[in-house]
Amino acid sequence: MKNPRIALIHATPVAIDPICSTFKRLWPQAQVTNLLEDSLAPDLAAAGKLEQSMIDRFCTLAKYVESCGADAILFTCSAFGAAIEVARTAVKIPVLKPNEAMMEEAIATGPRIALLATFEPSLPSMKAELEQLAAERNAKLEIVVKAVPAALKALQAGDDKGHDNQIASAAAEIGDCDALLLCQFSMASAAERIPSRRGRSVFTSPYSAVARLKQLLHA
Repeated sequence: MKNPRIALIHATPVAIDPICSTFKRLWPQAQVTNLLEDSLAPDLAAAGKLEQSMIDRFCTLAKYVESCGADAILFTCSAFGAAIEVARTAVKIPVLKPNEAMMEEAIATGPRIALLATFEPSLPSMKAELEQLAAERNAKLEIVVKAVPAALKALQAGDDKGHDNQIASAAAEIGDCDALLLCQFSMASAAERIPSRRGRSVFTSPYSAVARLKQLLHA
């Protein structure tokens, strides 16, 4: 099989480098393409909920990259789980939500799971997605959520160190848990700054997603 072409669809530019860097490290043979549609996140924030028009846009994006020759699609925007599920039905190639691989790994780790996000509107859909996944696996979870919007503002202002430090501080404030999930792709760089805590595993979306895509495409 030729080197697979993976289409990455982003709602924010800060997600691009973390996932592309992860592909270079874990799966350099993959042909990675990037499609940025940066009106998605502000439109969702303005609407306050996921409307049908937004779902239709996700289907359009998926169909477009499929028509360009993609072998699989990875959406990197964590606030749009329901829209991505519908987009899956609009194409014939594998479509991966940004956090589902990470969530499956977390559920296998233990029942106490913490979600840490810098884009606060992503938390309700992520919590619902995690609960749905747990129900499908007959797993009972204790879920804690925490938002650090100031970290995202720091990253957008070019303060990478400040972004990572704020995430590390927020992680320290979260009580004991089995799994700590960094909800945005752009948060991956902060993982190494989070102090290790006995019995707690830290998960990042890019690493888990790339590993799952390799598995799906038998690469």
